[in-house]
Amino acid sequence: MTADVEAVFRREYGRCVAALIRFLGDIDIAEEAVQEAFTVAVTKWPADGEPPNPGAWIVTTARNRAIDRLRRESIRHERHTQADHLYGTRPETELIEEEVVPDERLRLIFTCCHPALNQQAQVALTLRLLGGLETPEIARAFLVPEATVAQRIVRAKRKIKDTHLSYRVPSEAELPDRLGPVLSVVYLVFNEGYTATTGDLIRADLCAEAIRLARLLVALMPDEPEAHGLLALLLLSHARRAARVASDGSLVRLADQDRRLWDAELVREGQSIVVACVRRNMPGPYQLQAAINAVHSAAPTTQDTNWRAVLALYDQLYALTPNPVVALNRAVVVAEIDGPAAGLAAIEDLDLGAYHLFHATRADLLRRLGRTAEASAAYAEALPLATNPTEQAFLAAQQASLADG
Repeated sequence: MTADVEAVFRREYGRCVAALIRFLGDIDIAEEAVQEAFTVAVTKWPADGEPPNPGAWIVTTARNRAIDRLRRESIRHERHTQADHLYGTRPETELIEEEVVPDERLRLIFTCCHPALNQQAQVALTLRLLGGLETPEIARAFLVPEATVAQRIVRAKRKIKDTHLSYRVPSEAELPDRLGPVLSVVYLVFNEGYTATTGDLIRADLCAEAIRLARLLVALMPDEPEAHGLLALLLLSHARRAARVASDGSLVRLADQDRRLWDAELVREGQSIVVACVRRNMPGPYQLQAAINAVHSAAPTTQDTNWRAVLALYDQLYALTPNPVVALNRAVVVAEIDGPAAGLAAIEDLDLGAYHLFHATRADLLRRLGRTAEASAAYAEALPLATNPTEQAFLAAQQASLADG
């Protein structure tokens, strides 16, 4: 795939698949048609030039391919009727115009988060179809093997097909029941953009799309505190993007970042939302994570951070979502307050052997305790689990520094 086509694929894949699913009612045919359209683009665009609206070109080409396929398979009358219906009721211009509606992808996310599927399946399938994430990226988000994610997606597709679940956009009354998985999808899309599985550390396109969707959620459901909390979290996290990578491309930890590079406008907006959430006094996981980031953003340096306030927020967060990743992050704060030995004691029993940041955190705490050999061994465990080259380089440099020191 050429660089230009790959860029369009990253940017437009989810929207194109969403459009085809809506009109075809078949996930597999929609995915295959979009992939075929991109294959055609690889051949045609270098010679003919990239079209003015690449996404619309992909949707039109994919739709025509899908219709051709349905007609070829029209041995059964039902297929033939479906193909004729699709071909006859929606002119291409109408299809393309409708798909540029700004909140179309968000509507499709709500549609795919069907309550007949369990939440893990909802989120995994929606990330694949509409977030455009690949199976390895989704597996990383869930901290599970790729095979597990692949099985979830296959089973979800099969259930949708076997039970004839409707792709109808839910009514306003149905939206709150689907909000949880929708928030998860937007959050995980942002996370993949914040620290990409492969390639550059930051995928700004995914971060921007997640923030756009979060803003739409707030506008759509203004009385849902967690929608506001998610938006604040994304804004405060994305505000640090310019300080997270040095001029030589190396990763810069939060403690070492030049906070003058943080986006002051995003920080102010995020902090303002957090203040409003606190006044509502209806704390949820996204609001608490946003509040933690707000405390960090209020401190001019790491040393000036109100670590006890951060710890109190993590205590609340763990009470609501008692998972090992929250416990790991809480332990980092404990180390800042009570020292690395206390932090190390807090993580030793966590079941996070497949998570590179667990081993990296353990390595850093061991280094601070002067236990160099153990720290080096922990970095060695972290390295093969990290998939992003920038993170890998950082971990290798940290391990090498132990020998130099």
